[in-house]
Amino acid sequence: MNFNKKVAFYTLGCKVNQYETESIKNQLLQKGYTETSFEEKADIYIVNSCTVTSVADRKTRNMLRRAKKINPQGKVIVTGCYAQTNSKELLEMEEIDYVVGNRYKKGIVNFIEDIENRTMERLKNDNIFDEYEYTEYEFATLREMSRAYVKIQDGCNNFCSYCKIPFARGKSRSRKKDNILREIEKLVAEGFKEVILIGINLGAYGEDLEENIDFEDLLEEILQIKGLERVRIGSVYPDKISDRFIEMFKYKNLMPHLHISLQSCDDTVLKMMKRKYGSALIEERLLKLKNSVENMEYTADIIVGFPGETEEMFQNSYNLIEKIGFSGLHIFQYSDRENTVASHLENKIDSKTKKERADRLEELKKVMAIREREHYLEKNLKVLIEEKIEDSFYGYSENYLRVKIDRNHSEIKENDIVDVKITSLEKELLVAYE
Repeated sequence: MNFNKKVAFYTLGCKVNQYETESIKNQLLQKGYTETSFEEKADIYIVNSCTVTSVADRKTRNMLRRAKKINPQGKVIVTGCYAQTNSKELLEMEEIDYVVGNRYKKGIVNFIEDIENRTMERLKNDNIFDEYEYTEYEFATLREMSRAYVKIQDGCNNFCSYCKIPFARGKSRSRKKDNILREIEKLVAEGFKEVILIGINLGAYGEDLEENIDFEDLLEEILQIKGLERVRIGSVYPDKISDRFIEMFKYKNLMPHLHISLQSCDDTVLKMMKRKYGSALIEERLLKLKNSVENMEYTADIIVGFPGETEEMFQNSYNLIEKIGFSGLHIFQYSDRENTVASHLENKIDSKTKKERADRLEELKKVMAIREREHYLEKNLKVLIEEKIEDSFYGYSENYLRVKIDRNHSEIKENDIVDVKITSLEKELLVAYE
């Protein structure tokens, strides 16, 4: 037992990373370690890295330097996607004591014992493509406010031309159905009303399993779990929005919001990105779903300034995004990722043009955010209460819009689902007075 040992965590990137950090944290707490803030003096610092953009790489390096500065005697460990793909580069940083790739992330708790006994080498990493089965993470449930995240899949087989993630996460691997259902049933028994399904490429679920099951099959079983009031889907590709997928929304506990891995809406750019669909599919699928499901809302990821993207191509993307309507966008300026096809493409876009296009999309994002939210004025929405700040309650509607409820009803508490009438907007915040 290590009751006097303090460990601090810093996680970059997606919810999958956060889910895995939670597992490492809980395993160490079981061993008797105490968690402390990353800004405090700790015996061990663990940075779970992301490498989806060059900004994420830079932030990872900065956090590693900060950890060593806070406590020069502390052991600094980097794991995650950047550690998997760039381990040799990270080993050259004097602030890092140990580099642990994604294949060994789950076992960090055991490596720490080796670290304390000074028997472990600085690098623990292997070829991620040798990983053929989904790795279960012990004590892994990520709880956030009134919601819980459940990881169902890892890895990706798509190899989009701009993306490092397959090299960081390996091939698509699906979690066994029974383990997923068991975890969700446990969460329901603990009182959670909402679960969010997460993975690197959710739509690929089941493709690697011997049992004949796909994402829709799994989703249907999840939606029938007794007492589960809300299910959210973390992220989907447009081409995975099949007619059967649309039919799933007949279940009232499947929330009418999707985060779309969009990246572009121009045919030429999509082809250069090696995406498996074009703008016609995006428009047809997303509008069909929006017209089929009441109050359906979308958020999306968009990359601007992909090599060779002309002003006309950008405008094509802009126009279709505006036509479909999104309640939120995550806008990224393209950056080269080493070993990707796109990094070798010519006709790179200069930083000034990338910023200008990103700024225009940011303006559209603000306009759409208000436009989408104005639909709900004088309408009723069901809100899962997450927190109380001063005299107001805050939470998210079924379609993932943040709502502020101004009323002094002492019977309302966190984790309640309440039906409220939207009366006004405060910028992008829906407000209900009762």
